[in-house]
Amino acid sequence: MTTAFSSKDVVSGSADLCAGGTLAQSLDVIHPSERRRLQLWTEFGLIYVGTPLLMRIAVFDYGVPLFYALPPVLIAFVAFLYYDRTFSLKTEASRGVTRSAALSILGTFIVGSAFVGSLVAVMMPERLFALAAERPGLWLKIMVLYPFTSVLAQEFAYRVFFFHRYGPLFHSRWSLILANALAFGFGHILFRNWIAVGGTFVIGLLLAWRYERTRSFAAVYMEHVLWGWLVFTIGLGVYFFTGVKNPAW
Repeated sequence: MTTAFSSKDVVSGSADLCAGGTLAQSLDVIHPSERRRLQLWTEFGLIYVGTPLLMRIAVFDYGVPLFYALPPVLIAFVAFLYYDRTFSLKTEASRGVTRSAALSILGTFIVGSAFVGSLVAVMMPERLFALAAERPGLWLKIMVLYPFTSVLAQEFAYRVFFFHRYGPLFHSRWSLILANALAFGFGHILFRNWIAVGGTFVIGLLLAWRYERTRSFAAVYMEHVLWGWLVFTIGLGVYFFTGVKNPAW
């Protein structure tokens, strides 16, 4: 998609706090008026507070499997970005994972997984590798499907769309990173336990920081998949199940 502002009305390149695929924008978008800010904050609340609450109702009151609810969310966010004249999906998708980013992701994951594994081994040893050992078929399905049915939607919603749409609301990268992590943690209230909310807040800080540094969807997608695989392998997956059976499984 392209945009056509005159050079005097445009800030060249992506805004400092926006997504990697964000194109040059007019000054009134980069520096929103008070009215525009109010509109965006209202929209922010509806999406990142209202949507998780609605999904919680859909899952627990109407028995909708979570992995059925997430693909439509992905489609909605991708469609919005596709028709947004100030965003380029092609540019976003072209940003790969650099060698330094990959090494940082793997190094952080190795240290973090050792720490989390040690905590599980000490505090809840009965859960350590329980899913993989007791239900290997289900564990394998999760390993295969999780990156596509869950991570894609989450990263588009919480990193790409969030940074593109709401980056201009924040005056510093750290306030943006914190807000992103808080929204990401709140989005997991549908699991109805503090470990899911607190854990995703911490990982949300890492993912938001990573995206702010790299502007690479591929980088945060890779990192998110690794941590998700760890959760379901190490014995913490029970905190990320809704209890609503997926008929496909």
